[in-house]
Amino acid sequence: MKKLFEKHSVFGIVDMFKLPTVPIQKVKKKSGKDISIKMTKKAVLVRSLEDIKAKKKGFEEFSKLIPKQPAIVFTEMDPFKFYAMVDKLKVPAAAKEGDIAPADIEIHAGPTNLLAGPAISELTKVGIPAGVEEGKISVKKDVVVAKKGSPISKPLANALKKLGVEPMAIGINVVAIYQNGMIYSKDVLSLVGETYMNKIREAFTQALNLSVSIGYPTKSNISYLLAKAKLAADAIESKISLDKPKAEAQAQPENKNESGGTS
Repeated sequence: MKKLFEKHSVFGIVDMFKLPTVPIQKVKKKSGKDISIKMTKKAVLVRSLEDIKAKKKGFEEFSKLIPKQPAIVFTEMDPFKFYAMVDKLKVPAAAKEGDIAPADIEIHAGPTNLLAGPAISELTKVGIPAGVEEGKISVKKDVVVAKKGSPISKPLANALKKLGVEPMAIGINVVAIYQNGMIYSKDVLSLVGETYMNKIREAFTQALNLSVSIGYPTKSNISYLLAKAKLAADAIESKISLDKPKAEAQAQPENKNESGGTS
């Protein structure tokens, strides 16, 4: 372990708690020789890090992140590229009580492989309209049984399992990745891909709105500022046009008639 830490400049901590072997195998197959995953006891890992702490910058903080059931990934890949690859290699899994729905869970209408019996009441209790067709249970219509972000109850988890629905995704739980003194936490690594681009777009929109509001001209906002100025000018012109006849009427002298009166 010591030699591996000294040899590689990039390594990550993986939490192996309740993690099946399938995600590990998929990552190994996908990455080939680019990464090496070593599973070991926490006590062994901590001891192997003792001598490394003095040699590598920031290693003291990295060693504090070790979970109870750790694995170490050794690689030369860019941390963000590695995390993006791992994040895509997730496998579907059945839901358990207390899991949070990663997306809307929808059950589609149609026949199932369940024989007619007590399972019908289990499905109806969780809001799945079910009946019997040709001796087997059939879902009568499409229904969303859990919204994204909502907790999954035990009855719903059991019903989904009976239907063979696997709404969850299991993958390698990367805690953090170390690279040349820098420690990238999962929160930072998860910004890769579309999530990061969405944040960039949001930041640009907010900056654009602020610059237009304060009238600070830039190449990106000049068209908006000109349009804003045109609207303001039109509003002022409209106000002037309305007030002009009144002003002219007030300024016009009174005309006297022949009898000496005024008209």
